[in-house]
Amino acid sequence: MTEPRTESPSDSQSESQSESPSEPSSEPSNEPSRQPEAATAAALLGEAMTKSGLLWIEVAGDRTWPAWHVWDDGAALVVSGPGEQPLPWLPKEVRLILRSKDTGGRLLTVRAHVHVLEPGTPEWQRAADLLKASRLNSVDDSLARWAAECTVSALVPFDSPLESPGAYAAHDHRQPPARTAATTTSWRPWHWGGRGEEKAERKRARDEAKAARQAAKERAKLRKKHQRRGTRRRGR
Repeated sequence: MTEPRTESPSDSQSESQSESPSEPSSEPSNEPSRQPEAATAAALLGEAMTKSGLLWIEVAGDRTWPAWHVWDDGAALVVSGPGEQPLPWLPKEVRLILRSKDTGGRLLTVRAHVHVLEPGTPEWQRAADLLKASRLNSVDDSLARWAAECTVSALVPFDSPLESPGAYAAHDHRQPPARTAATTTSWRPWHWGGRGEEKAERKRARDEAKAARQAAKERAKLRKKHQRRGTRRRGR
């Protein structure tokens, strides 16, 4: 005769543990990591800024302005004002369009904060020294003139690029040239056969003279015809 099996506390505990639902295991997320993308974008931004000294500043409600710059510690330094490149008063945020040095085409479009540097501060002095060293035909009084008349700004890119290789906008961003008051006020280079507008004016004058001669011939023919008719009538 067999005795009924008695459950030990250890057995019941093990059974309860085996029957209890297990917690969901943490599976690796399918969301791609943004760190490599951010590092690649930062490297591409630094390369584009250092290889090309020209960028375009897109101002909301205005046109896109080309500007030469110096890249220093994550900021594009620009100077504008009398005797320097013309730029409008920049808002707190702009878009920077960077070109490829190899192809000359659009490479990156990024947003940037605008910081106007105050003359006399260490930031202004460092930026002015770098800009003067990079500027063509720089003169000795550049720093004094910039402090008195010009604006030195630091454009600091932030966030992910709005446009980058493989993610460009569909339209070509073409814009008409900006209007300018520049004109030739004195000597103009000589052109073989004259300039285009001069050629057109001479052709228009020749056509008018030819039409006037043709009209004169027609009037002369009509007068002769009337004279012959009058002679015949008198002869009758």
